[in-house]
Amino acid sequence: MARKPAVRSVGSQPREGITRATAVYEKLRTDIADGLLTPGSKLRVELMCDKYGVGATPLREALSRLSAEGLVVRNDLRGFSVAPLNWAELPILTETRIRLETLALKDAISARTSDWEDRLVLLHHRLGRTPRSLNEQSHQPNPEWEALHRDFHRALLATCPSRWLLSYCDKLAEEAYRLRQLAASGPSKKRNEHAEHQSIMNAAIQGDIELAIRLLSAHYQKTEELVSKAASGSAEKKLQKSRKLS
Repeated sequence: MARKPAVRSVGSQPREGITRATAVYEKLRTDIADGLLTPGSKLRVELMCDKYGVGATPLREALSRLSAEGLVVRNDLRGFSVAPLNWAELPILTETRIRLETLALKDAISARTSDWEDRLVLLHHRLGRTPRSLNEQSHQPNPEWEALHRDFHRALLATCPSRWLLSYCDKLAEEAYRLRQLAASGPSKKRNEHAEHQSIMNAAIQGDIELAIRLLSAHYQKTEELVSKAASGSAEKKLQKSRKLS
């Protein structure tokens, strides 16, 4: 059964330290990344205000921020819409991500600390104890697993001294996440991600830069392969459905 977007009101009292615009920006950003707001869908201000429980001014500010990040497209005549995704760019995205993240990983391992090692081990332990899917029969993303997974990969690069490089890596990871979430449907794919993460972590902690880079590259290439297959399967199902209706 398809997931239904829930009403995510920002509420009258945003959490301390952030504005309403920032609160709705974070919710919109999450919903776009999770695929709840699908690529190309219109973001009509009136409807979005009702859905997220905010006024037009903070909503427009949030949409403008998302537009600057490339997650939302702004058209003067037609308003806002979710930025489209080009599946043909998946191999390029993966290659670029590998190039930048392996560079960051090399620097991170060179600057590794005991605190960095402790955090990696803790996150890996928590990730291994958390199910990826909330449904064993079909993929239903577990927000807790997704958050820990994101934290683990960020922690892996955390000691890299270049904030610019880390920022680019974050952006590419977000694009890859959007594609992965939109392609994730049907039966859960069997994959020992825990073992893959552990191998990468062990190589990094041991200071084996070449092995860590090779393992991280293979990890992302495997993800690309599975996402590509899932996307192709989804497209084929849609084609068969349209033929039945025609």
